[in-house]
Amino acid sequence: MPQLWTRVIIKNRIAAQVTLPMDGGLPEVMEESCRKLDIPKPIWLGKHEREYNRFERTSFLPEHFIEKVAFDRLEIERIDPDNHRGKPNDPRSEA
Repeated sequence: MPQLWTRVIIKNRIAAQVTLPMDGGLPEVMEESCRKLDIPKPIWLGKHEREYNRFERTSFLPEHFIEKVAFDRLEIERIDPDNHRGKPNDPRSEA
């Protein structure tokens, strides 16, 4: 089953993380991730939609939150432990 890996990054290091099964839709799983990490939910922009659809990951900066946050970046990534592909879903590796 696919999972959503959510990471809070401070000074290029993972300060906190949570991995939840994606049994619901992305908005519900992301909201639950933010609740477990005790952080506000970011604003989902078109940029995030495009990145997530293409790479199955995106990141949010402090300006993507209504409330002030104490971290440098929030990253989300869809992972599938059952799918053991030889290379990541990255167009740079398709050459």
